[in-house]
Amino acid sequence: MRLPEGGRIDRTKPLRFTVDDIEYTGCAGDTLASAMIANGLLEVAPSAYRQRPRGIFAAGVDEPNALVQLDDPMQLATTTELVDGLAAILLSGKGRLIDTPDPTRYDKRNVHCDVLVVGGGPAGVAAALTAGRTGARVILADEQNELGGGLLTENRLLDWLADAVDELDALDETRILTGTTAFGYYDQNFVALAEKHRLWHVRAKRVVLATGAHERPLVFVDNDLPGIMLSSAVRQYVNRYAALPGENIVVATTNDAAYGTAFDLATRVSTIVDSRPEPPRELVRRAQELGIEVLAGAHVQQALGTRRIGGVRVGDRQIACDLLAVSGGWSPAVHLFSQSQGKIRYDERVAAFVADKSVQEQHIVGAANAVYDLAGCLREGFRAGLEAAKRTGFDGSLPEAPYAATETVAPPTPVWFVDGPEDRQFVDLQRDATVADVRRATGAGMRSVEHVKRYTTIGTAHDQGKTAGFAAIGVITQLLGAEAPQGTTTYRPPYTPVSFALLAGRDRGELHDPVRMTPMHDWHVRNGALFENVGQWKRPWYYPRPGEDRKTAVLRECRAARTSVAVMDASTLGKIDIQGPDAGEFLNRMYTNAFAKLKVGHCRYGLLCRPDGMVFDDGVVMRVAENRFLATTTTGNAAAVLDWFEEWSQTEWPDLKVWFTSVTEQWATIAVVGPQARTVLSIVAPDVDCSAESFEFMTFRDVRLADGTPARIARVSFSGELAFEINVDGRHGAEVWNAVMATGLPTPYGTETMHVLRAEKGYVIVGQDTDGTVTPQDLGMEWIVSPRKDFVGKRSYRRPDAVRPDRKQLVGLLPVDPEDLLPEGAQLIAPDTSLAQPVPMLGHVTSSYHSAALERTFALALVKGGRQLIGQTVLAPLRDRTIAATVTEPIFYDPEGTRRDG
Repeated sequence: MRLPEGGRIDRTKPLRFTVDDIEYTGCAGDTLASAMIANGLLEVAPSAYRQRPRGIFAAGVDEPNALVQLDDPMQLATTTELVDGLAAILLSGKGRLIDTPDPTRYDKRNVHCDVLVVGGGPAGVAAALTAGRTGARVILADEQNELGGGLLTENRLLDWLADAVDELDALDETRILTGTTAFGYYDQNFVALAEKHRLWHVRAKRVVLATGAHERPLVFVDNDLPGIMLSSAVRQYVNRYAALPGENIVVATTNDAAYGTAFDLATRVSTIVDSRPEPPRELVRRAQELGIEVLAGAHVQQALGTRRIGGVRVGDRQIACDLLAVSGGWSPAVHLFSQSQGKIRYDERVAAFVADKSVQEQHIVGAANAVYDLAGCLREGFRAGLEAAKRTGFDGSLPEAPYAATETVAPPTPVWFVDGPEDRQFVDLQRDATVADVRRATGAGMRSVEHVKRYTTIGTAHDQGKTAGFAAIGVITQLLGAEAPQGTTTYRPPYTPVSFALLAGRDRGELHDPVRMTPMHDWHVRNGALFENVGQWKRPWYYPRPGEDRKTAVLRECRAARTSVAVMDASTLGKIDIQGPDAGEFLNRMYTNAFAKLKVGHCRYGLLCRPDGMVFDDGVVMRVAENRFLATTTTGNAAAVLDWFEEWSQTEWPDLKVWFTSVTEQWATIAVVGPQARTVLSIVAPDVDCSAESFEFMTFRDVRLADGTPARIARVSFSGELAFEINVDGRHGAEVWNAVMATGLPTPYGTETMHVLRAEKGYVIVGQDTDGTVTPQDLGMEWIVSPRKDFVGKRSYRRPDAVRPDRKQLVGLLPVDPEDLLPEGAQLIAPDTSLAQPVPMLGHVTSSYHSAALERTFALALVKGGRQLIGQTVLAPLRDRTIAATVTEPIFYDPEGTRRDG
C-alpha cells in the first residue's frame, strides 16, 4: 500500500504502467518494484525450476526474483525507473529476445580523471566532496538515480546531503554520474562504467571504492515465500518510496542493522527475533519502549503460509505476520576491489569477507570496508578523498564532520541454516537451489566454494550470487564442520549485467570498424582493382580489364607471374620489430625452427604453434642486426601474433630482455614476381646485383633505389617463381610503386592470383588450409620442426593423438573432369560410402582454383590419412551433383623448385 505521507516521490505526477497487461498507477520517483508494492502487488512470477511462488525480495541490484520483460529483455523491477506507459511482463528466470530494430543510440566516452569515486552513499559523497574542493578532477559514479545511498534509506543527514550535492554540482572539475554502474575494474585503474545509453572508459590516477555492502538473507524452511524481504529493502521502500509491503511485521536478524527497520515501522512490528543470546541492551530497551517484543538467542525455523507468508515458527511459538524482514548480516561489496586483483580475507569480527591487500592506487571506504556506523563512514570518506587528491598533486584539509555521534556496532551471530527439511531451505532463490543441493555437492566430495557453485549452479544467475553467494558459503561451512568460511567464488566483470548493445556502441556504418589502406591504395582504385577485406585492410582482389570476369582476369595475372613478371602490394603483411639481447633466444622458443644462429642479412621462414601443437601463424623473419629481427605475419593475425609474443614475454619469460613494436604501417612492400623480375629490379635499383650467385635466396640487402630512396630488398618467394620484395618507408610506397609500374613490364595482381600461385606450389595459408586442429606434420612440414630445441607446442607432439595415422593431412586433389571446380569447404567421402545418414566424412576442401599453368582445376584438402590415399579417388557430394577427384601430392607445379632462381 502507499503511505499517505513521506517518501521522496512526487505525488503530483502520477504515472500509469501495466504489469502482465493490468494497469496500475505510480508516482514520479518510483521504481517499478516500489510502484508494484504501493499497489499491493508483492508477488512476482513463480520460480524458474520448481514453480514456487516468489515475491519481491530486495530493493536493488541484489534482487533475485522480480525479473520483468520490458523493451529490453530480463530487467530487474527493483532497478527499473518508472515512466509513464511502461509495460512489464513478469518473468520466471529467463527473458525473451526482441526481434525488432533498436532505435536507441549507444555511445562511448573515454575520460581521464585524478580521482574516481565509485558509490554515492555517505562515504562516497564525503570522498568526492573533499577531493573536489582541492581542485582535482573528480568523477563520482553511483548506480542509483539519486545520490545518498543508505542516507535515503535511513532518512538521515538529508539536509547535509542536499548541500553536498549542490556543492559538488558547482565544482568545475567534478562530474557526477548518477544511474551509472561501475561494472569492471581492470589494470592501471581502468574502470568501465555503464550509464543507460553510454559506456564510459575511465582512467583514474586514484580510485575510491565506496561501494557499500549487501544485506544477506536467512536460510530456513520455506524462506522463499512472498512477503519475506531483506530488512533494508523494507526500510528503503517505506522511507524512500512511501510503499508499505505489509501491515503485521516480524523482524528476524543476526545483527544491529535490522533494529532500524523495526524502529521506523514500530507501530506495525510485533516481534524482533535476534539470533544473538545477548543483543545490545540499548537496542532491546528501545524496542520494548516501542512495544516490540525481542526474542534473543532465537531463530525463525519456518515460514508459514502457501501463496504468501502468514506467520513464522520460532521454537514452539507461531507468530502471525504478513511480512518478515530478514537480515543475515552484511557482506561488503568487494566485487570491484577483487576484480582489481585486490586480496580479501575473512574477518570474524564482522562475519564477512573484507578487503585486505590492494595492488592498485585505490582506497576502500565505508560499508565496503566493513565500517557500518555513519560517523565512521563519513570519517573514512573524508580522509580517503583528501589522501587521493594529495597523491595526485593537490592539497586541501579535512572538513568538519556533519555527524560525529559515537555508534557502537555489536558483532553479529550468523546463522547458516536451521534444522528442518533441507529441500525447502533455499540458498539461491533464482536457481531454486537448497541446502539439500549443497549437501549433495559436499557429499560428492566437493569442498571448494568454486566447485560447489558449479555443481549446484548457485550464484550463476543474473544477480551473480549477491544474495546467495555468502549464504552458500555459510551452508558449506556448517556442512563441513569448518570453524570459519574458507573462501569466496571469483568476482568477475561485469558487476551487473551489461547489454551487448551498450558494449557494441553506435552503428556507424562504414566507420564502425577502421578501414586500413596501403600507401598504394589510390593507384589500385584508379586502375580498376576490386577489393576484398582481409582483417581491416582493403586488399586488391584482382584487376579486371574491360570484358573480363574474375576467372579470366585471374588466369591472365597468373600467366604474367609464371611467364614474365607481375607485382603485388604486400604491404598489409604484419611486421613486428623485435629487439634486445635475448631476441634470438625468444624467437627460438616461439618458432618451431631455429633462429638464434641466423646470420645478419639472412631470412628464414618460420612457423608458430599454440601450446597444443596446432599451427597458429607463419611468416618470414629477417635478422637485421645481432640483437634485432623483423618478423612478418599473416595479414589477419598481425595483432594476435604481437599479443602472443607479449604474453609469453611478460608472463612466462620475463627474464628475457626483448621488446616488440608493431611496424606494419611503417613499411610499404612490393613483391616483384616472375622470370623477368631481375629486369624490373635492374631499372628501379640499378646498383643492386640481382644475379643468383650474388643475391642468394632468403637474404636481404639495405640499398638505395634509382631515385635515392632507401629500401630493403629481400629475395623471398610465395609463388615458387623468382621474386624480390622491395620494402620502403610507407611514406615512399606510392612513388616506388609508380616507379616499378613505369618500367612498363609488370602486370599487377591481387590476392586471388596470389592464392592460386601459392596453392600450385602447395604453400599453405594459415586460417584457410588450417583450422586450429592441424599440426605441422599434418601439413607435411616435418622439415620445419626442430628436434634439437624446445619451443611452444613441442611437447604436444608426444601425445598419442598427434601421431594417429588417421589424422587429417594436407593433400592435393585433381578433379576427374578438369573443368570441375570443387567448392571450398566441400566435404569429401569415399567412393563406396552410402549417402544414408549419418555419412562418414574423410575431410574437406580447403582451397580450390582454376590454374593457368596446369590448364585445369585443382584443389588442396585436409583428408583423414590423406597420404595413404594418394592415387585413390574421393567424392565431393554437392546439392545437384557429385564431383570425383584423385588424391595427389599437394605440390602441383615445379616440384623440383628450379624456377625459384629464374
